Amino acid sequence: MSTLSATVAGIGFWSDGLPDWAAARAFARDGGLPANAPAKPSPHLLAPNERRRAPPSVAVALDVALAACQGAGRDPASLPSVFASTHGDLGITDYMCATLADTPTDISPTKFHNSVHNAAAGYWTIGSGCMRTTTAISAYRATFAQGLLEAMTQLATDADAVLLVAYDTTATGLLGTVTHSEGLLGAALVLARDGAGPRLSATLRDGDAPVADGPLARRLQANAMAPMLALFDALAAGAASASLPAGAHRQLALDIAGV
Repeated sequence: MSTLSATVAGIGFWSDGLPDWAAARAFARDGGLPANAPAKPSPHLLAPNERRRAPPSVAVALDVALAACQGAGRDPASLPSVFASTHGDLGITDYMCATLADTPTDISPTKFHNSVHNAAAGYWTIGSGCMRTTTAISAYRATFAQGLLEAMTQLATDADAVLLVAYDTTATGLLGTVTHSEGLLGAALVLARDGAGPRLSATLRDGDAPVADGPLARRLQANAMAPMLALFDALAAGAASASLPAGAHRQLALDIAGV
């Protein structure tokens, strides 16, 4: 494929103990953790009642998405978006499966509403008032790489800036025995055609991506979205390259300039 390129105009990040990109970058550089980190993300785009009811997947996705837009100085309503999640909200999916098997008439309408894979994207467009295109993607361990490719392709063919949001939650119940994921992890990038910020150049190549071994990747390796962390470790360290799993025996090679 041809090389795709984009400028990273804004970054959002949230994980247990690392509630923003500044904290994640500091941890990647010196191993320090912030004191009194919040126990859960707080998506201020939502009204207080909706914020309290939002499932973890929606909360973390909207938290990092807004942070990335603010970092880029972009109006959230102006950006097309790509939401990438390996599994969606596994806690809700496990609840749905168990309830349908045992007492199907007891299904919660709210949880049913939140069970769809594009729930976070829907909350985002409603909360931000965004009428631009939004895309929801899942590709197992290649989810983040494929989401990044989708966002960069939109950038190359239409938009002047695109929001990419990636997130995954804890696997619970019987689902946890067949697909493993721990903790809550989310990150977002506002990608622009040009401007200030690190410049990514992406190329698909044959061969498996190396196992990520940076500080963030080691700390958060149990989450299903951990494959994205090679890029965020590289951005934190000012590294010149990163490689992401992009499918069976495929990798997305990223050259990074201007970090």
